[in-house]
Amino acid sequence: MFAQTVQAQVPVAFAGPGAGTAPLTWGQKAIMQDMRETGWTHNVSGAHPMPAGVTIEQVAAEFAALMARHPALRMRLGAGDDGGPCQVVSASGETVLDVVDVPDDADPADVAAFAYDLGHARLLSHYDLYRDWSVRMAVIRHRGALVHRVLTIDHLVVDGTATSLILADLGLAGRPVRRVADPRTVQILDLGRREETPPLRRLSDRAVRHWAEHLRDVPPLTFGEPKAGGRRGHRYWHGRFSSPAAYLAVRAIAARARTDTSRVLLAVIAVAIGRATGVSPLTAKLIVGNRFRPGFAEAIAPLSQNGVLRVDTADTTVDEVVARARRAAVSAGKYAYYDPAQLAEVSDRLDAERGYPARISCRINDRRVTTRQAADGGLHDDPVTAERIRRRADETFLVWDGPLDHLPEQVFITVEDQPETVHLQVIFDFGCFTEEQAERLLRGVEEVAVEAALDPAAPTRVVPGSAGG
Repeated sequence: MFAQTVQAQVPVAFAGPGAGTAPLTWGQKAIMQDMRETGWTHNVSGAHPMPAGVTIEQVAAEFAALMARHPALRMRLGAGDDGGPCQVVSASGETVLDVVDVPDDADPADVAAFAYDLGHARLLSHYDLYRDWSVRMAVIRHRGALVHRVLTIDHLVVDGTATSLILADLGLAGRPVRRVADPRTVQILDLGRREETPPLRRLSDRAVRHWAEHLRDVPPLTFGEPKAGGRRGHRYWHGRFSSPAAYLAVRAIAARARTDTSRVLLAVIAVAIGRATGVSPLTAKLIVGNRFRPGFAEAIAPLSQNGVLRVDTADTTVDEVVARARRAAVSAGKYAYYDPAQLAEVSDRLDAERGYPARISCRINDRRVTTRQAADGGLHDDPVTAERIRRRADETFLVWDGPLDHLPEQVFITVEDQPETVHLQVIFDFGCFTEEQAERLLRGVEEVAVEAALDPAAPTRVVPGSAGG
């Protein structure tokens, strides 16, 4: 963006408690599996504006304190006794704070865009998981003042909630959970050790049995075999869909159904998928936070794992699908804490029994943290009308941001943490979807939500086996 930038590095030394070694946690195994399947690093990264007057020395001190406070941030991979990777938390070390100077004559809006682009670029930056520290931090300096901070964290030590907790520690976000410390909060090494014990192995056994029930009769791929095609010469594309009108509608449905917006969004997305593809029942992977478990609420660790659910959307009303999605999501959450290696063994056995390999290639992730509380609050205090929805309809947008090299799923839909809108980050396999189908699916999210918000008896209009015409 700028013809010239200057970058310096400030050494940051740190030391803290909790050093040691332990087996990988189940969440870490799941992330490493995602890394192998996609070829991506799966970093968490973003840019944040800085208050006036903050100095480099203050940021460096905050960085050191953050690394000292959380043992997980001092975790790197090592070699375990079995030859595979294990966790190694160091007692001390040194990292660097990147300081990036941009030209004085740059427009502040362009500087903000530069910071955003740097955060986005670091999403895919390489980590040597055996050597590099999990956190990278940069500050953008413009006209002598620090104006933006870019924070990047290796996904092997955080999930969405853990990231929000770290942002809260740095004063960059509100705290996603209660401020009162929970003495049961588990540290990442202890978690890896606990997951080797008989009680948690039995928990994994039950979860894997639940998965087996859903995997036994699934087709080879959720949306059929890939066909020739693509979009502009590329098969995999990522994009964004945003609808404030759908946000209002989802809140109205949640108020009527006496449930939360996450369950409604799951139902609405399932119906939109059914309309566009004719796939019903829909078997999908649902990313579950697992934070409801004792000692997990404030843990700095990757606790999210895939759950599995099945929702029938044909020949019924959207309200009924909301009820079905709620029940299915509860079961998915109950059985989303397990050893991924154990699930892989069961999946291989089921492939052999049914005579063909199969996988669930639709994944849905509601990763809202701060905005979910606002969306679910005061549902009965703010009646939604057709006129209010109509006024927001013009703000809907769909953009395709660019191609990707690979995707293990045929569709991956993420509900992003954006206020007062249904904001979906999506990745599609255009070898399986036409561009028209993908657009019909995404715009169908708004269509389904608005229809159901204004009519409790609104039908799903899903025809199983149809091409979604």
